[in-house]
Amino acid sequence: MSFDLVLFGGTGDLTWRKLMPALFQAFRHGSLPADGRIVGVGRDAMSDAEYRALIRARFDSVELAKRPTGDEFERFAALLHYLRMDLSGPADYAELATLLKARQADTVVMYLATAPTLFKAICENMAAVGLNGPQTRVVLEKPLGHDLASNRAINEAVLRVLPEKQIFRIDHYLGKPSVQNLFALRFGNSLFEPLWRRETIANIQITIAEELGVEKRGAFYDSTGALRDMVQNHALQLLCAIGMEPPINAHADAIRDEKLKVLRSLKAWTPETLKHHVIRGQYAAGNINGEAVPGYLQESGVSPDSRTETFVSLRAEIANWRWAGVPFYIRTGKRLADRDAHIEVNFRPTPHAIFKSPLGAGNRLVINLQPKDGLELHLLAQGQDNRLGARAASQTLAPVQLDLDFDKRFGTERVGAYERLLLDVIDGRLNLFVRSDEQEEAWRWVEPILDAWQHDTDGPRPYTAGTWGPSASSAMIARDSHWWSEES
Repeated sequence: MSFDLVLFGGTGDLTWRKLMPALFQAFRHGSLPADGRIVGVGRDAMSDAEYRALIRARFDSVELAKRPTGDEFERFAALLHYLRMDLSGPADYAELATLLKARQADTVVMYLATAPTLFKAICENMAAVGLNGPQTRVVLEKPLGHDLASNRAINEAVLRVLPEKQIFRIDHYLGKPSVQNLFALRFGNSLFEPLWRRETIANIQITIAEELGVEKRGAFYDSTGALRDMVQNHALQLLCAIGMEPPINAHADAIRDEKLKVLRSLKAWTPETLKHHVIRGQYAAGNINGEAVPGYLQESGVSPDSRTETFVSLRAEIANWRWAGVPFYIRTGKRLADRDAHIEVNFRPTPHAIFKSPLGAGNRLVINLQPKDGLELHLLAQGQDNRLGARAASQTLAPVQLDLDFDKRFGTERVGAYERLLLDVIDGRLNLFVRSDEQEEAWRWVEPILDAWQHDTDGPRPYTAGTWGPSASSAMIARDSHWWSEES
C-alpha cells in the first residue's frame, strides 16, 4: 500500500521528539508500508537534503535505543521530503496538491502538528484544492480547543470538509501498550468482570504524576493548565476505559459508543461539589532528586502573577447502576514526588473478618502505565509459622503481591504509543482515536470547573516541588475514609 504522510509543523518540537522517532521505529521494525513518503511542511525555506540533515541532527537528542545508525538513517531518509508553506494563506496549498496528486498514493495522511488556531484554515485550504478526497485522513493533535465552544468550532469546521471516519483525533495515552492492555484485561478475560462493580469496589484512583516542570513550554502551559492539558483528555479517557460497559465487538464505534455513555453519566457539578471535590495547586520552589528547582512563577514564559494550575485532584462519580456511589479520584500534576502513572482499583473489605490484618491493608489491583508497565494484585496471606497451635487462629495476615511486568514479558514485541497510532492512521483503524461527541462531552463536564475558577479569588493552592501536591488533596479523599496509594 502506498501512502503520503504530510507533517504540518514538520520542523516543530512534536515532529522531532515524537513523530520522527516513532516513524523510524516502524521503519526499523518493517511495519511501515514499503511504498511511503513523508513530507515535512514548515515556514522556513530549505531543500530535501537540508531537511534530512536537520532531522538527522535532531535524532541525537532522542533516547539511545531509538537513534538510527548511519546506514539506517540513510535508508530512512529516502522517505523524507520538505515543502515550504505559509499555512495561513491559500496560495501555497496548490503546490502541495500538485505534489500529492502527481503520485496518487492510496492513502494521504495530513498530520496537523500545529497550533489548534490553524486547524480550521488548514482544513478549509486543503478542501479548496481538492485534498479532501476519500483517500485523505486528517490527524488532529491536542489541545482541540480551549473550551467547549472552541472545540465545537474546530470540529464543525473539519466536519464540513471531511466525514467523521476520516478524522483522527489523537490522544497518545490511548496508544500506550499499557492502556491497550487495560482493554485486554477487562474484555479479554472473565476473571474480573463479575467483580467490576459497586458491590465489590470501594474506590478507583487515577494518578498521572510528573517530576518535570513546564520546561520550555511556559508560555503555552500558562494559557492551558493541568485541567485542560491532562484531565479533559488523558485522565477522562482512562476513566472511560475503566468504567465503560463491555462493547458488542472490537469495532471503533462500538468502543466509542460505550465511552460516550460513561462521559454522559458523570455526575454533574454543583457549587457544593466544586468547592469540596476539586483541588487545584501550583508548584513552588523545592527539590527534585536532590536538586533545587524553581517555582512555577519563576519559570520562563510564565506570568509572575499567574493563577494557572499545575496540579488538579478531583472526585468524580459515574451515575449508573454499575458504579453508583463509587468515587473515582483523579489527580495529575507537575513537579510531584515521582514520575508515575497508574490506576488503582481498591476492593471492599471482607464482609466478616475472621483473621486479623494490618491496618489499611486490603485487596488492590494496580494497573501501572508508566514508567513501569504491568499489573500488581495485592492480596492477604497467612505466611507466619503455624506451630502456635490454638493461637494460630488469631494470627495476623500479611500483605503479598502478584507482580506482572509486561515489559519483561513482551519487551521485544512492544510498540510505542505514537508508532502504534501512526500505523493505525495509515491503516484506517479508528479504535484508539477520539470521536467528536466524546470530546464535546468531556469539555462539557470540565467547563463548570473552569468557570468556577475564573470567579474564585483565592487562586491555586501552593505546594512544594517534590511533594504530592497540596495537603487539601489528601483531605479531600480522607473525607471518604480513603487515602492515596503513597499514604497507605
